[in-house]
Amino acid sequence: MTNKDYYKILGVDKSASQDEIKKAFRKLAHEHHPDKKGGNDAKFKEASEAYSVLGDEKKRKQHDQFGSNMGGGGGGGGFNAQDFGGFDFSGFQGGFNGQNVEFDMGDIFSTFFGGGRVRKGKTVRVDVDMTFKESIFGVEREVRAGGNSRINLKIPPGVENGSSLRVSGRGEPLEGGQPGDLHVHIFVTPDPRFKKQGMNIVTDAKIPLSLSLLGGDHLIPTLDGDLTLKIPERVSNGEILRVKGKGVPDERGRRGDLYVRIVVDLSKKLSREARKNIEELKKEGF
Repeated sequence: MTNKDYYKILGVDKSASQDEIKKAFRKLAHEHHPDKKGGNDAKFKEASEAYSVLGDEKKRKQHDQFGSNMGGGGGGGGFNAQDFGGFDFSGFQGGFNGQNVEFDMGDIFSTFFGGGRVRKGKTVRVDVDMTFKESIFGVEREVRAGGNSRINLKIPPGVENGSSLRVSGRGEPLEGGQPGDLHVHIFVTPDPRFKKQGMNIVTDAKIPLSLSLLGGDHLIPTLDGDLTLKIPERVSNGEILRVKGKGVPDERGRRGDLYVRIVVDLSKKLSREARKNIEELKKEGF
């Protein structure tokens, strides 16, 4: 069993941070992707294998201690983590990246020992980049699955950055056994205008002082397009206004709300006339 240096495969130092490891993997994955002209399937799989270990803190510690051969000591008596799909069995009940992913230990060990149970192919990992809006409403993407096939994957609304989805049976095929699973890892690009809080969306509305005093209509962005928001009179800085039904949709089509935080803009310089008018307001106790 070959003891592989996953750090060398990804081209990073042993002291590399998780972010550096992720960036190195994504660079190699983009360079060697089989669907790309000049891609290299073997190097793509090798980089994916290295990242599946170094991208996980527990498996990385195991690799640092024993190398890619579980049990260490060299020779043929050690267990190779890759023969088991690269999983750290000590923590398998905790799920995959915080998700509830189940593993059948009988199936895993029968793959290695050739037991009577059905063997499974290797797990395939793919990364999907999404905009903030796509993560809220859901999106359909074509992704690479096992055996160089491609599938249309429906990603549900409200998916979180860093979460993962499992598609059973769409990993690497195995002759005489069942295909492995496909693990899809989600990366959401933030939108500086919005923040997600559960089923709700939070945004800021920057308004002039006159509007905060007198009230009126103000155009704000939402995930459904621009919306005219009615600003009440004498609204205070930091006050929250709610717009119903403009938040995150659930599986039944119901939606959370949009919460708008008022930010009174005091950055403009006052003209002489404006200052005079404010002085009059000051006399009246405003």
